[in-house]
Parts: sequence; structure tokens; C-alpha cells
Amino acid sequence: MLYAIIGEDVADSLDLRLSARPAHIARLQQLQNEGRLLLAGPFPAIDSIDPGPAGMSGSLIVAEFASLAEAEAWAAADAYVSAGVFAQVSVKPFRKTMPA
Repeated sequence: MLYAIIGEDVADSLDLRLSARPAHIARLQQLQNEGRLLLAGPFPAIDSIDPGPAGMSGSLIVAEFASLAEAEAWAAADAYVSAGVFAQVSVKPFRKTMPA
């Protein structure tokens, strides 16, 4: 099943994000290589594709896992969690409807 992982950043997370990004991207790449990643990306903190020093306010990952518990464990082990980028993370079952 698909799960949406939504991470909300702490204030002024840009430096933390930049330092933890390589490990975060490596885990996403592994999901992609396994054919389990539907989409992933950050939420810019301002209305701009490149928010510069404003940074990001969080991230969304939609990926396939065997269970909610597995998705939650994957999210808890992410580099953005261990580096303190995310103030909180929620994991919810997700049903893709469109595009077909």
C-alpha cells in the first residue's frame, strides 16, 4: 500500500537540511531503485521554486510499504529526523486515484 510521509521542519532548518540531505536522498534513491517511490519533494517556505535562504517548511514522500508500521519505521530512521530537521512527522495511508 502507499503511504504519505509528511515532515514539518523546525524553524530555520536550512543548514540542518543541507548537512543531512545526502543521506536523506540516498534513502529515497533506494526506494526509487526498488520501484516503491511514487513522489518526494520539499515544501518551499515561500511561494517560489527556489526559496533561497527562506528554505523549506517540510517534505512530502509518497511510497509503497508493506504496512503502516513499516512506513512509520522507515520515516523514523530518516536522516532528516535524526538530524533534527523535522519537528514532527506524520505517516498516513494514501490511495492514489489520479492520474490513473
